[in-house]
Amino acid sequence: MITANHKIPGLVIKDHEFQVPLDHEKPEQRQISVFAREVAALEYAEKQMPWMLFLNGGPGFACSRPESRSGWLARALQEYRVLLLDQRGTGLSTPVTHQTLSALKDAQAQAEYLSHFRADNIVRDAEFIRKELVGEKWTVLGQSFGGFCILTYLSFAPEGLQAALITGGIPPIGQKVDDVYRATYKRVLEQNRLYFERYPGDAEKLKRIYEYVETNNVCTPAGERLSVRRLQQLGIHLGFTGGFERLHYLIESAFVSTGSGTDISYIFTKSADAMLEFNTNPIYVLLHEAIYCEGQASDWSAERVRSEFPQFNPETNSPPLFTGEMVYPWMLDEYSCLAKIKDAAQIVAKHRDWPRLYNLEQLQQNEVPTAAAVYLDDMYVEWDYSQQLARQIPKLRLWATNEYMHSGLRDDGERIIDRLLAMVNGAI
Repeated sequence: MITANHKIPGLVIKDHEFQVPLDHEKPEQRQISVFAREVAALEYAEKQMPWMLFLNGGPGFACSRPESRSGWLARALQEYRVLLLDQRGTGLSTPVTHQTLSALKDAQAQAEYLSHFRADNIVRDAEFIRKELVGEKWTVLGQSFGGFCILTYLSFAPEGLQAALITGGIPPIGQKVDDVYRATYKRVLEQNRLYFERYPGDAEKLKRIYEYVETNNVCTPAGERLSVRRLQQLGIHLGFTGGFERLHYLIESAFVSTGSGTDISYIFTKSADAMLEFNTNPIYVLLHEAIYCEGQASDWSAERVRSEFPQFNPETNSPPLFTGEMVYPWMLDEYSCLAKIKDAAQIVAKHRDWPRLYNLEQLQQNEVPTAAAVYLDDMYVEWDYSQQLARQIPKLRLWATNEYMHSGLRDDGERIIDRLLAMVNGAI
């Protein structure tokens, strides 16, 4: 169903809403809404064009909202009509928040509901939409977690795909969840080393900040405690272009002189809080570890594995290093919105019966032309695991580069998409 259409300079946009089963195995039961935004170049708006589906990173974040004809989208629109999908539970797709989950009767019901929001059902939604809206094969583009979803797509519904493009998102299929986090922690250590090499004075500044928040009741504007371990999570930005600078400029604004002395700056606390989006995007916390699980429980893997890396421990390292994208059980106490769904999160972390997200046998027989940009210095997706899997998949061509960080698609999307399209088309 088209719910709205409008134009912005150079683009024609149509908003779509689809009713899909919560559980595709039980289509007669509960339905949820999935939102998608169709984007066409103004000059091709009335022309029949092949389709490209975009699956963004996450999990648990809404798809980007087009503001201009630029970046990767500008290049894609030269050849495709693009569909920007709000993956189930995000954006305008029956969102998962502490408010919406409160409508379910108890924590067990919430956990069962959440079990339907992984890549397998995102792909089922995509196939539902493709059949209803497009009626022919389409090309898919996946960034980060979106790339993980594409490997699920190639595993279980390759008949729907004309080609596949992946940026920073080849999953560690066959790896244990603990090993994934061991590899990721090592990457985070390296990014910390590079950060403090660039800004050596920030170590002493961070130590001062940590000492202040430990001895004073420092809160965010929303009234949540701004703890040392919460501030360490700002390291999630170290894997993106400009992330070093964003952190450095935040740290230099930490203190302000007042009539009674020196205090932590309101600008600092507000900015730090805005850089950590866990309250507004709970799927990221609830299912982040589950994206690596097939027939195993995550059981708060990042928290358990962290003990092997004392550099992140405030009691053994001063100042403790920044952490990365990992999620931890203590977050369910310190983030007020997550605290409201704490019991459900604990059930999800202990859940063992996760179904398969990938079919390696099918992937080893892949016939869909696929091209992937893999970033050698990616802090979030381990290069070694990516190449191990890629070697097993026919018609998957790798572009391995250290030119970009994980945010390559955002930073230089036009060039990256142009190259990936040339790879799947045989021009490179």
